[in-house]
Amino acid sequence: MVSYKRLTPEEVHFAGAALLDPDETTDTDLKEVNPELLLLPQSRRCSITVALLTLGGLIVVLFGIWLLGTIFWLHKPPSTEPHRPPPPAVAKSPNGTWLQPEPCSQIPEAWRFDCYPERGAVVTEEMCHARNCCFIQRSQAKTSGRNGVPWCFYTPDYPSYELVSITDTEIGKVGKLLRNKKTYYPKDIDALQMEVLYEEDNRLRVKITDPAEKRYEVPIDVPVVQKKAPNPSYTVDFIKEPFGLIVKRTQTGTVLLNTSIAPLFYADQFLQMSTLLPSRFIYGLGEHRSNFLHDVQWNTLTMWARDGKSPTPLTNLYGVHPFYLSMESDGMAHGFFMLNSNAMDVALQPAPALTWRMIGGILDFYIFLGPDPSSVIAQYLDVVGKPAMPIFWALGYHLCRWGYKTSNKIWNVVKEMRNYGIPQDVQWNDIDYMDHALDFTYDTVNFSSLPDLVKDLHRHDQHYVMILDPGISNSQLPGSYWPFDEGMKRGIFINDSNGDVLIGKVWPGLTAFPDFSNPDTHEWWYQNLKRFHEKVPFDGVWIDMNEPSNFFDGSLNGCPDNELENPPYTPGILGGTLKAKTVCASARQKISTHYNIHSLYGLMEAKATESALRKITNKRPFVISRSTFPSQGKYSGHWLGDNRSQWKDLATSIPGMLTFNILGIPLIGADICGFGGSTTEELCVRWTQLGAFYPFSRNHNSIDEQEPTAFSPAARTAMKEAILLRYSLFPHLYTLFHHAHISGHTVVTPLLFQFLTDEKTYGIDKQFLWGKSLLVTPVLEAGRDYVVGYFPKGLWYDFHTVSHTSLETLLEIHNSLSGDSLISSGEEINLQAPKDKINLHLREGSVIPTQRPNATLWVSSGQPLHLIVSLSEDGLAKGDLFWDDGETLDTYEKDQYAYIYFTVEQNTMTSEVLHNHEEATYITVETVSFYGVKTEPENVTVNSQEAAFTYRNNQVI
Repeated sequence: MVSYKRLTPEEVHFAGAALLDPDETTDTDLKEVNPELLLLPQSRRCSITVALLTLGGLIVVLFGIWLLGTIFWLHKPPSTEPHRPPPPAVAKSPNGTWLQPEPCSQIPEAWRFDCYPERGAVVTEEMCHARNCCFIQRSQAKTSGRNGVPWCFYTPDYPSYELVSITDTEIGKVGKLLRNKKTYYPKDIDALQMEVLYEEDNRLRVKITDPAEKRYEVPIDVPVVQKKAPNPSYTVDFIKEPFGLIVKRTQTGTVLLNTSIAPLFYADQFLQMSTLLPSRFIYGLGEHRSNFLHDVQWNTLTMWARDGKSPTPLTNLYGVHPFYLSMESDGMAHGFFMLNSNAMDVALQPAPALTWRMIGGILDFYIFLGPDPSSVIAQYLDVVGKPAMPIFWALGYHLCRWGYKTSNKIWNVVKEMRNYGIPQDVQWNDIDYMDHALDFTYDTVNFSSLPDLVKDLHRHDQHYVMILDPGISNSQLPGSYWPFDEGMKRGIFINDSNGDVLIGKVWPGLTAFPDFSNPDTHEWWYQNLKRFHEKVPFDGVWIDMNEPSNFFDGSLNGCPDNELENPPYTPGILGGTLKAKTVCASARQKISTHYNIHSLYGLMEAKATESALRKITNKRPFVISRSTFPSQGKYSGHWLGDNRSQWKDLATSIPGMLTFNILGIPLIGADICGFGGSTTEELCVRWTQLGAFYPFSRNHNSIDEQEPTAFSPAARTAMKEAILLRYSLFPHLYTLFHHAHISGHTVVTPLLFQFLTDEKTYGIDKQFLWGKSLLVTPVLEAGRDYVVGYFPKGLWYDFHTVSHTSLETLLEIHNSLSGDSLISSGEEINLQAPKDKINLHLREGSVIPTQRPNATLWVSSGQPLHLIVSLSEDGLAKGDLFWDDGETLDTYEKDQYAYIYFTVEQNTMTSEVLHNHEEATYITVETVSFYGVKTEPENVTVNSQEAAFTYRNNQVI
């Protein structure tokens, strides 16, 4: 007797039971595999010829009838009949109570996939069984936030699609899916087409579409591949019924995607797909205020661009990024990108598993196989686009306030910064510079000197950035406000469902909203910017309120009561409806309804602004946007929105910064010292120290004064030294952005990216690296003169001394360097952190280019280099420098740059010019510091000439 056992969920995860061999599966050769039947003993074949012939003939007849029926089915349009639930999976006893199927109680809690995900619904047993699902009520409260173990969950055999055919194509496979039983959401799409595209060896794409009717697809440029990848690092298997798609890493067998664990839904306004995760370590899925490492304990993340004043943790925020990075058990990593812009929920549960729920579009997703996290991000950016190379002054220190009130007040602040010798590259204005909050105007009374202020900034090698909101006032006298009058003539505003211009309300009062999906709007936007630039020669643009934000819910006249405004399923959006603090979902735009493209508004405005600035300035555009979407890094940077002057906001800025670096928007930062509320001197000092290591470093506040000049001499000095330290590191930071631009690297890097086998780094978001080598450990709590930092295994060097003796010491930055070393086995270390210091450590084996800092980056960039070399235990180090003029468009693409590579081995440092250009002639090296020289040398030669040197007791030359 042969025995067998039913596989547990964990065994299904790794064994991939009931798989169809893709190489053996064809249109006419689909095998229905039952894992239990495969384990049963096989009986002998009958040897009676007549019986075989009779049985074979009957099978042929039945197959012919089935084939004709299938062809007829596939050519039918999707059913528009009222949806009916599948046949009951449960029944009632004679006394009227529900009989729970036995398998329900056998499903572990972590593996229960929610059958009633509607937010706010109090699910009863009757409601659940109406959907033919299991119901087990938990006595205890839900476990995490708004979510918990679902009471209502799918049965193991819940009806889904059937894979009726699969065939090979030039770039992969194409399959046909059929649904024979209706779901509980209306307008099921019964017949689907699945394309499996083997695009690259480390990239797989899957598209599941309606073959009978074209559906909305996200209009961003992605690669079009014509040929199948020659050596894919993945295998793709299929389960016939219920349909499942399983993707494994060939090298290790790790399951990266397994959709068989819950039913697939594909209705007109509800698409759902679940998958297992190989571990609980998952990152990305922006934009939310959360930890860098997401919690998989019943945590649902909603995506729908939303203006969030003082953002609440885990609610949907300004941007939408349906991409995640997942670590595997062996230190490898993969990524997943769902190319969909409709409102969605992403539900995490502790199996670990993830469920996508979207209310429109198609299922179009990519899997990136890395195999390391950095490679995953680069592969993702190969699809959506790598970030732009910023103009040099974007990496300087920026200053802004909502509430300067007059241009003369701004001028005084700028002059104070100069007088105290505090570096500043950019001065900004919030909306108070405008005439009654009208775009493309300035207040000629209170800001009468604004044009002269901007000219003065330019004379001092500084720059000016202004804010613009998308709402255009419709309340001005006809002929008096060109932006609205011209916009009406060109028909470039968003319309309501009746075809009339939709009217909302923002800062200037009643407003219309430009439709940036319309190419004519881009030209109108350019004309407006050009006309204003002739009055006030701004250098960059800050685009805010572009979710788009609306003080009304929908419009002045409300929104219609239809399926776009009230879909069958509404994700957990802040405000409860799609129209909350934005325009109506049913509003009409050039390429689709707002229902589909709402979350693309910020991206489309950024593209229009970036294009306009290219033409106006003929330099690299500088754009900072609040709302973002995948590919945004090509057009703009981002700041983390309206934070508050609180210590917790200081701390949460680091996970936000780390997340946007893996989302391909490395030009990222938070409002230093906090936007809302009043800061304290200690908080502002600590925030300025951390902010000196934001890629985008801007101090911004509402009303209160919090510029460095507003504080005590000691605080002012500490802030100044932090900013000077940033400026000294500009050559290194600029080089990191070059690698982000050409290779998709991160600028701010999570520790786990460099220490893949050290699981202790997987959750760290209170420290970070610049690139691969510079470890930043800031103070994030009040009243602390120490900080605890984690140091992965290896040799680390203290970047600078515990206290700076003078500002002159910082100006001669190499004299303030310490080089004290520590050898870590992978441990937490208590570090001294006096008020005037942020802890920095250099990883062994690196070469970091620095410069003597000055008042602006333009002046600093002309200073000679100081190289800092941190030797490994075996005396090795390497580093590089990218250099160009800092502002010309596309210098890398046009070969207008210099690239220098530094190496150290066998007590010899070599500087090799790998790409030469005129800019290289302006680069000189003044001094070099070597950390970790174990014995004092007798002499040092530079280009065969003996050079002066000093050797310190801490093994520094």
